[in-house]
Order: sequence, then C-alpha cells, then structure tokens
Amino acid sequence: MLASEETDKEIVVDKKGHYNVFFDPLDGSSNIDVGITVGTIFSIYHNSGELLQPGEKQVAAGYILYGTSVMFVYTHGDGVNGFTLDPSIGSFLLSHPNMKIPKKGKIYTINESYSPGWDEKTKAYIKDIKTAGYNSRYVGTLVTDTHRTLIKGGVIIYPLAHNKLRLLYEVNPLSFIIEQAGGKA
Repeated sequence: MLASEETDKEIVVDKKGHYNVFFDPLDGSSNIDVGITVGTIFSIYHNSGELLQPGEKQVAAGYILYGTSVMFVYTHGDGVNGFTLDPSIGSFLLSHPNMKIPKKGKIYTINESYSPGWDEKTKAYIKDIKTAGYNSRYVGTLVTDTHRTLIKGGVIIYPLAHNKLRLLYEVNPLSFIIEQAGGKA
C-alpha cells in the first residue's frame, strides 16, 4: 500500500504486498516558484495488515533532494548512505558513504516568525543557543533543513504551538535517518 499526504486514502497496489510506503512527494512545494531546493521523503514498513504503525517499526526511509544537484539519502536501519545523480551516465553514485551527523554543530533551524507564540522554555533555549554562538538558518523546506543539519550538524526545532509537521510522512522517516546517522530525534 502507498499513502501520501497528497491523498485522502491509501492506494492499494497489491493486497498481498510485503510493504507499506508513506511519502511526501514534494516537500517544500511552496518554495518552487523561488527556486529553493525541494525534495521527496519516504518511509517503508512491513505490511502487517495494519496501515498505521509506530515509527520504530520502519524498515527503511530516505529522501531525494532536487536542487543544484540531485541527491538520494537512504537508510535501511544499518547506517545512512548518500548518492548523487551523475547526469552524464544517468545513475546515482555513492558520494556520501556511512554518513554521520557531526557531534557539534553551530546551526539551529526554527521559524522565528512564530516566536511570539513560543512557550518560555523554547524562548530560553533559543536565547541560550544564540549566546553559545549558534547561527540561524531556515529554508522552510524540511528535507533541505534536515539535509543541512545531517551534513553540518546542529538542531532543528519545531515548537508544538506552530507545528505543521506530519508524523508519517516527515517526522518518522527523517527521525529514522538522523538517528541512523548518530543524531537524536
């Protein structure tokens, strides 16, 4: 079965199929008209007869970035690998083997336009990391912000008061990838 945030109901491809796939086909679509990198996010689960399952039951997850290059990042629960499209041969080549999130990063990602609605703990945390020398970077395309954090380290923050993230299509797969790369989600 396939399930997408773009459809109201799952798509049954084969009732006897072994896997369920959740995906966000075009994360960051509101950024297309200004040429900002967008992507596709996916998550794969064994078909247990139930479409909805907890995130820890994922068997694989990944994303594809569409920008100055096309990159495919993937985990099946044994580390994370990144592949870059080589258009001269029409194939993805392993360009980032065994990706590990840096232990220390200096970038934080949060939509600060929502700061008037943040709780006091969130406000205090942002103040602390700014004081510690973190720099703000926010694209507004979750897959792009996650990829930057995976490569350069840091933290992505989505306070609950303004959270529009979708658990099945964004949070679970990207959390699985970050954790497989040595980070915390």
